Amino acid sequence: MIDLRFLREDPEAVRASQRARGEDPALVDALLEADSARRAAVATADNLRAEHKAMGKVIGKASKEERPALLAQASDMSAKVKEAEAAQHAADADLDAAHRAISNVVQEGAPAGGEDDYVVLETVGTPRAFDFEPKDHLELGEALGLIDMERGAKVSGARFYFLTGNGALLQLGLLQLAAQKAVANGFTMMIPPVLVRPEIMAGTGFLGQHSAEVYHLADDDLYLVGTSEVPLAGYHADEILDLGEAGARRYAGWSSCFRREAGSYGKDTRGIIRVHQFDKVEMFVYTTPDRAAAEHQRLLGWEREMLAAIEVPYRVIDVAAGDLGSSAARKFDCEGWVPTQQTYRELTSTSNCTTFQARRLSVRYRDENGKPQIAATLNGTLATTRWLVALLENHQQADGSVRVPAALVPFVGTEVLTP
Repeated sequence: MIDLRFLREDPEAVRASQRARGEDPALVDALLEADSARRAAVATADNLRAEHKAMGKVIGKASKEERPALLAQASDMSAKVKEAEAAQHAADADLDAAHRAISNVVQEGAPAGGEDDYVVLETVGTPRAFDFEPKDHLELGEALGLIDMERGAKVSGARFYFLTGNGALLQLGLLQLAAQKAVANGFTMMIPPVLVRPEIMAGTGFLGQHSAEVYHLADDDLYLVGTSEVPLAGYHADEILDLGEAGARRYAGWSSCFRREAGSYGKDTRGIIRVHQFDKVEMFVYTTPDRAAAEHQRLLGWEREMLAAIEVPYRVIDVAAGDLGSSAARKFDCEGWVPTQQTYRELTSTSNCTTFQARRLSVRYRDENGKPQIAATLNGTLATTRWLVALLENHQQADGSVRVPAALVPFVGTEVLTP
């Protein structure tokens, strides 16, 4: 949730953020009204409680003759207090609903617009010129015994797959390399739960715009996570953190992830670009709001190091406001070159969520004066299943084999994957 003090001080900035996202700026006025109504309801209830308490003291000192009338007044006052408290609870609920309807305030400098309005910040590497007709990742994967979509569909349905043999080793190598890089840079490795409670899923912002993407187990009222960002964000819910001299807590979560891919039917149905289940190593950071922007650049830097290790051309984009998730104030994606599609596809994403998630989940830290303050949270992809698409296509050879990047050879056990 956004900071209500910021809203009161600069509502136009929040309206501008809503417009940049393509969302309704009128929601800002609805939140202002709900905030004002809630504060008025609290004041009314507090005043009535104070009057009721004062009347109790008067009754205690009253004479026997005065007491019946005063008791009747006290009874009436008690009923008014209950009514005021009920009104306060209703105002609290209205404020919460209006508050949760507003997405995070977009960071200054982020492009306005929708999915196609990103800004390319840098292009790294040159797409390879093939002297043969390149095969796509699925054709390569099937010929090399790495991917089995047919049996994945037989067992689980469309958009499921098996990674087999060296395909499994490639993914494990990618994730292990990511884990090693994370630990070397001060992250604590975590293998988190992949089922979370509703309040944790809602706290991270995934039950708003993205609720159709989430698998819900109704009998247990638990949600399957689409990223380990969710359980890692909930890890310190309702806590006050000691961020230490570094001013940050850094975690790297290794987990399977699940997405319904609602509304994407007909898109990327071939291969493993857009699937219902995949594995990922996700960086997650708790820090102070003033350090968040610099930490965001560090996360992007670690992602770039991983992409350099798998030796694929990529570009970095500044994602437009309308394509941000509701929790993100700024997001940078790294997109790898996919030769058979002649385009770049997302491989990593890193978001600065400022205090939006931590405010929902009540994650705080102590400032230099020992006073609790709302923390900032950030996340970023360090490796995921989709990377196999770019890896296989960019490193294929004319005879149908695929060269294994040097950084992954120790994990796979061979320098070349052959049919």
